[in-house]
Amino acid sequence: MSKLVIKNGRVIDPAQNFDQITDLAIEDGIIRQVGANIDATGSETFDASGLVVAPGFVDIHVHLREPGFEHSETIESGSRAAAAGGFTSICCMPNTQPVNDNATVTSYIVDRARRHAIVNVYPIGAITKNSGGDELASFASMKQAGIVAISDDGKPVMNARVVRHAMEFARALDMPLIEHCEDLHLSGSGNMHEGLVSTRLGLRGIPRSSEDVMVARDILLAEVTGVRYHVAHISSRIAVEMVAFAKARGLKVTSEATPHHFVLADSDMLPYDSNYKMKPPLRERPDVDAVTQGLVNGAIDAIATDHAPHPGDEKMQEFERCPFGIIGLETALGLALEQLYHPGLVGLTHIVKLFTQNPAQILSLDRGTLRVGGPGDITIFSDAHEWTYDVSKSPSKSRNSPFNGRKFKGGPVATIVGGKIVWRLGQA
Repeated sequence: MSKLVIKNGRVIDPAQNFDQITDLAIEDGIIRQVGANIDATGSETFDASGLVVAPGFVDIHVHLREPGFEHSETIESGSRAAAAGGFTSICCMPNTQPVNDNATVTSYIVDRARRHAIVNVYPIGAITKNSGGDELASFASMKQAGIVAISDDGKPVMNARVVRHAMEFARALDMPLIEHCEDLHLSGSGNMHEGLVSTRLGLRGIPRSSEDVMVARDILLAEVTGVRYHVAHISSRIAVEMVAFAKARGLKVTSEATPHHFVLADSDMLPYDSNYKMKPPLRERPDVDAVTQGLVNGAIDAIATDHAPHPGDEKMQEFERCPFGIIGLETALGLALEQLYHPGLVGLTHIVKLFTQNPAQILSLDRGTLRVGGPGDITIFSDAHEWTYDVSKSPSKSRNSPFNGRKFKGGPVATIVGGKIVWRLGQA
């Protein structure tokens, strides 16, 4: 029998409207008690004085690259990067090789995670076979094997009829459909946001409308089908407005934002630096402001990283040739505190909600709360300690981040999964 008692922390659980300085006890991986002066005799203890004790953070959008691209990341290395970022649960996208479009691949991911991951890993299955956009994948058997949602992330489904059928099946199975909203005909061979900066740099642009038209199409189809529809990595101010409109109409529409989309604008990009190349691309400052405001007012429900590792020999090419994507698990909380909390836009309870209750609810995960009898997954963090991100020390196998060397105020201190401390600040 193992027992961990966390003492004197500010325990915040938005799901239970709970916020007070108290103790918390985990026994055999389950939260057994939340209250003052818990007896810690014979138990492992963690003094959380001056720290926030929150439900384990949930990231509903990561790329773990396994199977097929283990040179970029593995389930094990990605889970360690997640733990270092304060995440206890992560949901991995299906663009592996082979694509996670059938129960065999899903079962492989589940088994590898059980054996090698230090955090909880939930697979997301493909919408179409091989993410080809034409023939639907086997949703029911994949759900039995362990997927929690469907998405062709990175390869948006262009055929509206296929999307509608996918939504109908997803609704029948009570699974959300997650869309990478990009009209590939509009974005073409673009490499960054279409605007003054792309013109000045002589780079092909990706127009904002490539995102907007797909969000509009899918919201219309979501209303027809009644599906739980989720917009991945929203980046356009118009898309944010459309999601807010859909919510006002009572549709089951949710959205997420990545830290890089509410922190960086295209004008912040170092010229031709491939670490600033991602999809959606960094937009203009009014878009960044709109995404930030969406996180504040509830139009955007969750913060997700879109952690997309690429090794140096692939990422450090000419801007036009290198792949899209950056890593982001370890800097997510620091950036959220920097952009949302320290300027006074939201309180700590709202920050915690964006990382816990909301993402867990979007995918119907039994996580994101500190209820007694629930899983002992805890994120302990500081809103004040100063640190500098050193990407060379990342547990990830890749180093593609634009935030290397950035100084932060506040970040993860310890990550606890099933009552076990799997990462702690200052420990290798």
